[in-house]
Amino acid sequence: MTNPVPRVIATDAALALISQITARHGDILFHQSGGCCDGSSPMCYPKDDFIIGDRDVKMGEIGGFPFYMSPSQFDYWQHTQLIIDAIPGRGGMFSLDNGTEQRFLTRSRVFTDQEHANRAPTSVGVG
Repeated sequence: MTNPVPRVIATDAALALISQITARHGDILFHQSGGCCDGSSPMCYPKDDFIIGDRDVKMGEIGGFPFYMSPSQFDYWQHTQLIIDAIPGRGGMFSLDNGTEQRFLTRSRVFTDQEHANRAPTSVGVG
């Protein structure tokens, strides 16, 4: 596949926040929350502090770090490109953006037909 369209990208603001977080915490990973306490926010965890489920879908990477979501979330989001942004506010209770006075936010846009045919592949589980 020539130049596949990424399924997840990050804004400059999100990349700056990722840099700030990794300077303090080292390697991280992201998991798209499916609701409950923290809504549907992209959650940021230390790489070794969150266990990826066997069926979780790796959407790609942002800032060089993996971005996952549950299979049920993937069913909902698979036709869109996720755009991870950082905005003023308080992060999720267990997410590393909490306490930075910024929080990650998922925006999205629907793939065009041409992009849909050329989407980057996903993988399941750790990988």
